Amino acid sequence: MNITVLAGGLSPERDVSLTSGSLIANALRRKGHRVALVDVYLGTDVTDADALFISEEMPAYRVSESEPDLNQLKAESGNGDALIGKNVIEACRLADVVFLALHGAMGENGQLQATLDCFGIPYTGTGYVGSLLAMDKDISKKLMVEGGVPTATSITLMKGKASSADVMSVIGLPCVIKPCSCGSSVGVSIVHDEKELEDALAAAFAYEDRVLVEKKIVGREMTVGILRGKTLPPVEIIPKCGFYDYKNKYQSGMTEEICPPAITEEEGRLLSDAALKVAELLRLGSYCRIDFILSDGVPYCLEANTLPGMTPLSLLPREAAAVGISYDELCEIIATDALKQG
Repeated sequence: MNITVLAGGLSPERDVSLTSGSLIANALRRKGHRVALVDVYLGTDVTDADALFISEEMPAYRVSESEPDLNQLKAESGNGDALIGKNVIEACRLADVVFLALHGAMGENGQLQATLDCFGIPYTGTGYVGSLLAMDKDISKKLMVEGGVPTATSITLMKGKASSADVMSVIGLPCVIKPCSCGSSVGVSIVHDEKELEDALAAAFAYEDRVLVEKKIVGREMTVGILRGKTLPPVEIIPKCGFYDYKNKYQSGMTEEICPPAITEEEGRLLSDAALKVAELLRLGSYCRIDFILSDGVPYCLEANTLPGMTPLSLLPREAAAVGISYDELCEIIATDALKQG
């Protein structure tokens, strides 16, 4: 197959995406496919299929310790606020299938999926409706509550109308503050006292005008991948210091990840059932990952990931490996499934 891998984008998670994208592209090349890796924001000058799709492996990207400077990127590229760069749609139309290796913003909120649908281009992951529902943490939590999935008590605050008093009166401390539509723990803070509260709200509002505040659930952090409608073995996530923030997620040696974790058969069943229920409620696609806090045997859902990370430290490939699916095989399964559905 000729496969276009879309990565990068104008998102705080662009470095994670570029790393995922370069690894996915090389994995698919090793499986015998011809692949083009395209930054959806910067675009490409190459429009000839023979030059665009290559079979040789290329150097992989690495995630830095901090989020990229998007204002600097916009200034240097000259692309401004345009979300899709030059010749991106053309590169997608030349492919048999598009592998979405994007994280956050347009890549996960349904905008790109809807655009590709308009051109009849098959792509991996969840469709535009499910992407929107999962990316918006306010909407997804309401659907989980309505569907009977345990999740932390929360409120959504609007920029310019939020106050520490709102948080204290409704949620209290400790709490977790996060932008409504960011991933990779971008802008997330755990607040233990009132002195930290204003700074945490400001940090989250720096990314978005809507912020979710949740009651902190104390327990073990678990994540459950779904592939072809079946759950994979869960992973327990244990940061060596602090919480599972951007740095701990993407820098080697910062987090212990145990697959499968030491949980009871009943806890495993509850995690699996809850993950499948969330996938159903949010209309997720052929693969995804659902995050939980397991507290006193109850899996409290944190969020759903429609395009899980595919870096060397990512969780979905680790879960797939636990059932004998190699990284290269996982990438090919995702791509071929998208082609069949398209």
